[in-house]
Amino acid sequence: MKSTKIVATVGPASESKDILRKMIESGMNVARLNFSHGEHTWHAEVINRIRELSHELNRSIGILADLQGPRIRTHVVDTITVKKGSVLRFSDIAEKDSLTIEETSGDEPTVLLDLPKVTATLKIGNAILIEDGTIELKVIEEKGKFVRAEAKNAGTIKDRKGVILPDSKLELSILSEKDIKDLEFVLKEGVDYVGLSFVGSAEDIEKVRKEMRRIVGEKAGLPQIVAKIERKEAIKNLLSIIAATDAVMVARGDLGIEMPESEITILQKNIIAESLKAAKPVIVATQMMKSMTENPRPTRAEVSDVSNAVIDHADAVMLSEESAMGKYPVETVAMMTEIIEKTEESPFDDLYQALNLNFKSEYAMMIRSVYEMMKSFRAKGVFLLSMSGFTARLISHFRPEGRLFVATNKRSTWNELSLVWGIDPYLFEDDEKFDTLIDRLGKRVKADGKLSLGDQVVVFSGRTPDRDNMKLVGIREIR
Repeated sequence: MKSTKIVATVGPASESKDILRKMIESGMNVARLNFSHGEHTWHAEVINRIRELSHELNRSIGILADLQGPRIRTHVVDTITVKKGSVLRFSDIAEKDSLTIEETSGDEPTVLLDLPKVTATLKIGNAILIEDGTIELKVIEEKGKFVRAEAKNAGTIKDRKGVILPDSKLELSILSEKDIKDLEFVLKEGVDYVGLSFVGSAEDIEKVRKEMRRIVGEKAGLPQIVAKIERKEAIKNLLSIIAATDAVMVARGDLGIEMPESEITILQKNIIAESLKAAKPVIVATQMMKSMTENPRPTRAEVSDVSNAVIDHADAVMLSEESAMGKYPVETVAMMTEIIEKTEESPFDDLYQALNLNFKSEYAMMIRSVYEMMKSFRAKGVFLLSMSGFTARLISHFRPEGRLFVATNKRSTWNELSLVWGIDPYLFEDDEKFDTLIDRLGKRVKADGKLSLGDQVVVFSGRTPDRDNMKLVGIREIR
């Protein structure tokens, strides 16, 4: 029973119900849908399959809808072959009709960028990175409607390829027109998490929450927001972003382009540590098992990468193309599960010292007492009643040795807890009474073989519809 959760991206290699079933049985806890690809009809079909499997297997499987975000893309008529030292002109697409023939042809071909007024943000010495940084250019001259930039390496520039300007302060809206349409769709479908790409500030997150409220109204429940940390600006505003969001993703792909590669591991550890202090779930993503896209076994470096994320106590590790497009989606999930379990069994996983929460309250103190009681009595787990999931996430923050068995009567909470470290959520939709829920939870956990007769658990409840106060029952023995 692993405590670290697995987020796996669904794509052409894993969209069938049979493969999805095998991935869930192999250890997938959350299914990620990448809205940079696929039509709404395809996403709707996959969501239905995941929900059907969740019901059939009686497993909590969260759905993360990852929005594309505001990307800058190239606009070129023909593919441009670039040599090291080549000089190109860059302008924004709004200037397309005003550029002369001389400015768009000749020895210095012109690349248009699809963001208005973007050229004005580029200064001499600024980097222009195209297609995940495979082509790097440096601005050498500012010249009115365009800038001139010199290529640092060879490659080809094609139409509609992504562009990153790490040295420019861009005024990008957190939601593009496409994102708003996708957001309307995923809210209608009732996904559990929404991933926000290229977050730069806490204000970005509040804007998205406001947009979600506009779409669904004031009374409807909202999915949890996952802020993807992948920009320089996000690193500067890290603490305020973590405070504003519901969950965090260390998106190492674009982060590794915007920041020096040599700093990524340190940044990852810092993001995880700050997320733990704030009791916010944190996912480590990008290229964790990339070689298994083509090969049946991971590299030793990839095994170490996953293990280190587990030792740092990330809530979840994520697969992208490995499970979406790779040859071995099921095997990759199974291998990741094996690495997690072996690491969690090792003494290195025990090096963690419970962090102080960076907020203080009577509630937080009560949660710590549950953790301390669990340690003192060497209890095998906690039985917890949590309607919103807030109490469950707080106890998970302390990373206790025993399991966290959570009873809830809300399906949305059941699904959301699929992402949170160490939690086994159980759903009882027809009940909201503390005593009966705890009794039913004990029977289910014993029937599942997760606890045995005589095992001791700490019993605790957060606030519920029939009771305003918290309730620490104490130690109970499994009978």
